[in-house]
Amino acid sequence: MGADANRPGPLDGLTVIELASERAQFAGKQFADLGADVIVVEPPGGHHTRTYGPFADDVESPEHSLWWWCYNTSKRGVVLDLDTPEGAAKFAELARDADIVLEGEDPGRLDALGIDHPQLRDTHPELIWVSVTPYGRTTSRAHEPATDLTILAGGGPAWSCGYDDHTIAPVRGGGNQSVHMAGMFAVMTTLTALLAKDVTGRGQHIDVNMTACANVSTEAGSYMWHTDKITVQRQTGRHATPVLTMPSQVRCKDGRYVNTGFPPRSVKEFEALIGWLDTLGLTDDCPDAPLLQLGVERGGVSMTELSTDELASAIFGAGREAMVFIAQHIDAMEYFETGQRAGIPCGIVASPEEAFEMPHFVERGFQVEVEHDVIGRSVRYPGAPAIMPASPWRISRRAPKIGEHDAEIL
Repeated sequence: MGADANRPGPLDGLTVIELASERAQFAGKQFADLGADVIVVEPPGGHHTRTYGPFADDVESPEHSLWWWCYNTSKRGVVLDLDTPEGAAKFAELARDADIVLEGEDPGRLDALGIDHPQLRDTHPELIWVSVTPYGRTTSRAHEPATDLTILAGGGPAWSCGYDDHTIAPVRGGGNQSVHMAGMFAVMTTLTALLAKDVTGRGQHIDVNMTACANVSTEAGSYMWHTDKITVQRQTGRHATPVLTMPSQVRCKDGRYVNTGFPPRSVKEFEALIGWLDTLGLTDDCPDAPLLQLGVERGGVSMTELSTDELASAIFGAGREAMVFIAQHIDAMEYFETGQRAGIPCGIVASPEEAFEMPHFVERGFQVEVEHDVIGRSVRYPGAPAIMPASPWRISRRAPKIGEHDAEIL
């Protein structure tokens, strides 16, 4: 979208040595797609995440893992056996020439091999070392085992995810969310450390606690407990709050679901909703239409009024009910597209593959073709989450094969 494909990314010129890991790989992908030279170091035979499916063309091999492909775009790759003196020495050599080391090793392993950050930063004080572990490297729980499920449960997000029916257990969100949360915190803190190094001339050790990252990603869940000892309740398709709110997920005429989003508050939004009802010929049948007009006449409603002003609360509720009423009379995609054009925040419940093909994403250039010589064709990937024309985010190459860049790097 206007970006010059020949311009370097914002992290061009930085070298990152990444020890292949399930925990840190998403952070490494961000660095690589932002232009850094990320060298991912694998053990002999390749990292174990190469065994994670699904697999391209259903061929179960280390070079066909879609998991590996997804999390290792734009990186170069080498193989080192860190358990040998030669491999450990070569890793130390790579680290001393790098700006950043990124790792998700179990606490204590690198120290036992003599290649942990205290040993290497003694001779390279500018080095920024980033550790991503379930509980942080120095906490009392540092050596406890953990999975995505236990991190999301212990950190809190799982408590806030689920349904109005609380006989149904909490739900863990899919997509390796603990890895993504920790990865984004790792990237943000590393960028801050890079700015600090410009001032101090020294690097830092960044200790990313995955459970803490999950805990501060719970919206009101954590802070309301800490401030008021109030527990939020999970709700179907909407924010977890101390009390149940009005349902927002509605089945449309065609059987598909939409999310009615946030009800109107401003005059403009109330007018848009009234106009939508008029266009559909539903105004006379909508029992809440008079309250919508009151919303226009009184200049909208404010969230601060809802607990003290009964009329404001009734008008706000009428907005939600009118949006539900419309949804029940039209198809889901029409609801989504018409509501968006009218400036009313609402959404359609789409599958990942359907969302990926939506015209909005296509127009933004979100779909990126990446060539894969292993299968003899290109594959479409999710592309840039943000458009930065002067320093573009881009996938520069497919994930490396096992030891693909040994000769040029080692």
